[in-house]
Amino acid sequence: MTADPYERGLQIRREVLGDEYVDAALRRAETSPFGTDWQRFVTEHCWDAVWGDATLPRATRSLITVAMLAVLGRSHELGAHIRGAQRNGCTREEVRAVLIQAATYGGAPAGVEGFRVANEVWE
Repeated sequence: MTADPYERGLQIRREVLGDEYVDAALRRAETSPFGTDWQRFVTEHCWDAVWGDATLPRATRSLITVAMLAVLGRSHELGAHIRGAQRNGCTREEVRAVLIQAATYGGAPAGVEGFRVANEVWE
């Protein structure tokens, strides 16, 4: 694997979220004066430094991320990470259990929105 944090992160990002999602994010970034720098930061720090750490399996990272995004109400990213969880081998039942736990600790509105997004992804 390459020594470049951006290239390593980009590979992981593509494996988790898929080429279509990542390519669209990178295309959108080209239209913003800050977009390219932001995408580089996210790719190096989130995807290489965090997702590239082998301490936790990707499926576990996916479920943690789904829970946090649900509680925070970040629906756009939640949908992407539910799809990523599926790519990482998580079942619908596991995602459902995580959303129920997120709603238990984060509030019913988080659960309502989480299940709405999950249903959208699975349709």
